[in-house]
Parts: sequence; C-alpha cells; structure tokens
Amino acid sequence: MIIPCLHDEDRLERLLLQLRLTESETEIPLQIVVVDAAVSERCQALCRSNDALWSSATPSRGEQLRQGAALSVYETLWFLHADADLGRQALMAVSEAIEEGATGGYFTLRFSDTNCWQGRLIERLVAWRNRVGVPYGDQGIFARRTAYFAAGQHAPWPLFEEVPLVKGLRQQGIFQRLEHGLGVSSRRWQRDGWWRRAGRNRLLAIAFMLKLSPFTLARLYARKTVPKR
Repeated sequence: MIIPCLHDEDRLERLLLQLRLTESETEIPLQIVVVDAAVSERCQALCRSNDALWSSATPSRGEQLRQGAALSVYETLWFLHADADLGRQALMAVSEAIEEGATGGYFTLRFSDTNCWQGRLIERLVAWRNRVGVPYGDQGIFARRTAYFAAGQHAPWPLFEEVPLVKGLRQQGIFQRLEHGLGVSSRRWQRDGWWRRAGRNRLLAIAFMLKLSPFTLARLYARKTVPKR
C-alpha cells in the first residue's frame, strides 16, 4: 500500500484507520508506506500511531510513488491517494483480482460524498473514458510487483505519471476494472465547479497528448491556471 501525501493529514488519518480496520476484518496483512512531500511532523506521528512506514520525498507525485514502490516488500502494490474513501470489500477485491491472474487494475470512479446529478454524470463520462483511455491515480491503481517494474513503474513526473504505467500493464495481460470498494472525494470538484474543473482537466489531457511536457503542465497547475485533478 503506497500513499503519496502533501499537506493532507486530515484525510490521511481517516484512510489509515480504514486500512487497519479492513486488515483486521479480512486478515490480509498490509504494509502501508506513506511518502510525504511536505515532511510534516503530524504525518510522521500518524504513521507511527498506525504502524505505517513514513518516508520523506520531494514534491513530485511520480517520484513519490516510485519511492514508495521501492520501499514496499509485498507482491501486490496498491497506490491510493490520501483522500480515498475505502470500502470494506476493496482489499479483498484487489487480492482476488491478483489471485485470478490480473497484472493489475483500478476501481471505477465513484464519488463517496455526494449524490448530485453532476457527480453521477462525471462518473459515467469517466467510465467511458477509461474504456478508451487511461484511469488516473485517484482510482486506486494496483499491480503485481513484477508487472509494475516490468512496465517501467510510474513515470517520474508531477502529473500524468500513471499513463505509461497503465499502458505497460495492459500490454502484459489483464488490467482488471473493479466496480465497487473505493470512493473519491468530490471536494475539489465542488470547490472549482463541476464543469469548470471537468473542462480544464480535458484541456490538460489534450495538452499532454499533444506532447506538452508534464513539468510545464505542473507549473501551470502550481500557478492555479489548471487545477489539480
């Protein structure tokens, strides 16, 4: 279990509690690795109290995820954002997918804290996009350890770091979609406006497809020209 974190300790605390509760219920052992780009004392304390391995890192999500994978010792690597909302069946679903031969997979996008029509429509649009494109990191991407490194790991980029990884995993075998078990926070969507954020996300993706550097896109994000997805 690899979790990149940057000033999101409130959400991280909730996720760590969910993970340990799920571990005790399923009896599936977990190694939790938190890669903290803020080098936060509170984050370190949360990791100590929840028996999670804490590691400092530079603020680049791709680099954080690669670092976490290198520190992990288990055969299954599961990458979660700190604001993920974990259902009780999620850990078992990941374990079963790997046991049945998947090289990796991801969860269907579902907002855990809203049932508004905008959110439901975004979920359907993302489900369609996932069929022809790449699911993003907030959808809980997981992989066999050997397949992950054979695919080249996450790219060492601050944005779109999962794109080459997912393509590499699909080339190796079954990349499984899991329907239920993981929720995504809608806080940034509601803060920015559903359609404003969706439109900007698509512009960001188009710019990336047109070979604009992810580092340039990250600088645009840092100036809040393009919001974080």
